[in-house]
Amino acid sequence: MTMRKPLDAEAMYRTILSNPEKLPVRFTLDGRAREGLEAEVFRRGAENETRADGVNQAEICFELRGEKPLTARLLLEWDETFGALAWTVYFENRGETESPVIADVDALNLFVSGANPVLKGILGDHVNSYAPYERKLSEEPARFFCDSGRPTHEFFPYFNLEIGDGGCFVILGWAGTWEAAFESERGGAWIIGRGTNGLRTYLLPGEVIRTARMLLLPYAGRSEDDAMNLWRRYYVARVLPREADGRPLSPFSTTCLSCDTGLPNSDGSISERYSTWRPSMEKIVSEGIHMDYRWFDAGWYMDADGGTVPSDWWGTIGTWTLDPVKWPGGSFRESTDYARAHGMKTLMWFEPERTTHVDSLCRWWNYKKEWALEGGGNDIGQRECLEWTLNKILSTLEKGGVEMYREDNNFNARPCWKALDARMGENRQGITENKAVMAHYEMWDRIIAFTKAHGGASFVDSCASGGGRNDLESMRRAVPLLRSDSDRTTTALRLSMTTAFDRWIPFCGSACTEQKGQLDPDGRRDKYILRASYLPVLNLNAQWTQDANTDFEQIRWALNEWRCVKPYLLKDFYRLTPWHPLSFTEGWTAFAYHDPETHKAVLQAFRMENAEDETIAVRLPFIDPDAEYDVENADDGAVTRRKGSELSNLTLRADEKRTAILWFLSKV
Repeated sequence: MTMRKPLDAEAMYRTILSNPEKLPVRFTLDGRAREGLEAEVFRRGAENETRADGVNQAEICFELRGEKPLTARLLLEWDETFGALAWTVYFENRGETESPVIADVDALNLFVSGANPVLKGILGDHVNSYAPYERKLSEEPARFFCDSGRPTHEFFPYFNLEIGDGGCFVILGWAGTWEAAFESERGGAWIIGRGTNGLRTYLLPGEVIRTARMLLLPYAGRSEDDAMNLWRRYYVARVLPREADGRPLSPFSTTCLSCDTGLPNSDGSISERYSTWRPSMEKIVSEGIHMDYRWFDAGWYMDADGGTVPSDWWGTIGTWTLDPVKWPGGSFRESTDYARAHGMKTLMWFEPERTTHVDSLCRWWNYKKEWALEGGGNDIGQRECLEWTLNKILSTLEKGGVEMYREDNNFNARPCWKALDARMGENRQGITENKAVMAHYEMWDRIIAFTKAHGGASFVDSCASGGGRNDLESMRRAVPLLRSDSDRTTTALRLSMTTAFDRWIPFCGSACTEQKGQLDPDGRRDKYILRASYLPVLNLNAQWTQDANTDFEQIRWALNEWRCVKPYLLKDFYRLTPWHPLSFTEGWTAFAYHDPETHKAVLQAFRMENAEDETIAVRLPFIDPDAEYDVENADDGAVTRRKGSELSNLTLRADEKRTAILWFLSKV
């Protein structure tokens, strides 16, 4: 039987180009419902269509008919290589009076034909720890409502809808509040997606708002492995930022020196200062250990009254100026120059959307009180505030010789946004959030342009109390160096997240230790833990000088083995055992990465701490049963030649609990 895709992306693209009212977007203007960009409502204006690297992009402007000013600008993309369709609509007031009230904006409102609709995905970070789910829509609808302002902290706006003979990935990109609903209806399923919950606003002259970016990636067949690997290939090719020279982004390693100061460390880099960095770096260099980035985290700045910050990194933000007690003169630049001279770049922590001690910021730092949002927010949606914030960040990066920007966000901004909306009066709901999120994307774009121009990273690090901001639009600009704050604790949690999160966001990192709490100074590290930590970002911290028992040979071994594994980490991924919750330790976890071009693979299997079974049977779906494979055991380097028919259905054995198996497979 021929398997069919539920949607034809090219046909949709061509249809929308010729008939924009077919765009699956709904909204109201002054209380009247509108579907698409209807010719009787909007006059078609300037347009442009381009094609590059197999991606067709169209930009079309539409002017509202009538007296009130409103321009709708449609950005539409069709990807020939992957068969994906994406769009965003911008609404702008280019006139001199108020626009109509725009409300109830569905960035996606679409019926998809097909039988037996099943929705699959994962939940967000925080309390849900990326747990997978599966919903049969014929039995119950599915609705997700994210209202905190951190888009992936509890739920995850990436969806796999299996329907008919195939399926479709439905991805909603918006770094604020959002909602998505999936409901079975006779002959198919309705999908609704929106960003900026409760949006209902007119636009003042010069104001712009936008919809979430919507992406549809249809596929044929109902193999979940095939579907998820199509998504991973799309992500690596089209979403993941590229190197500055256009090459694919390569996996890299980081280390934070704050655990190696001998001083109290409440979090981040709070204990780092001019007198602590050199012994750590010199020890790293003398041991022949190469790390790609030095991680410089929170606590490096002075407080708003110009005082030093001994411990309260969280409650003293806003100046974004180096603490001169910790870092007098050019001492910080000296540390980054030393790192660079030894092949190590520097990444630096900021948190620009939250602010503290506003009165002092106004008194000493040219901050303006009207930029501060009720509840602790910094309103970068105001142009003047954005420019002040960017100037502080860029000048600090430049003076410090910093190559990568790391951003955190440790509060829920939604109440702040709503409070300002309310002060602006009727019909201004959602305007603060929409402008703030747009400004945030612009801020990241400008920071990336700066670091690229200065020989640094072509991306930023996205963190929002861990995994709170991993939406599609953010991931087009960023990499999550830590997919969760809790991923610094147990190996069981780390394996649970790898077999869930990494199917959706291939380029990410975790810690390389097992800790009782997130802020433990060093943590436990051995072969089992390290092999569970092999991700595209390897965050390997150690007490380089403070602990006389630090095992440098183990660290060198882990880095060398990770470098052998890392060419496979962005290839096809196969979960070989059922997903286990983060507290599960009674069985096995196994997964594999396979490169379909070279026919090489890496197999990892973990007999967990309390697993009674010495063996586990796994199926390797990518194996050619008629071929032969060389299988290298990473533990002893032994290579055996085995028939594909033996490997297709394989029994793995570990005599001891808490054992990590690592094999390299190569088709002969």
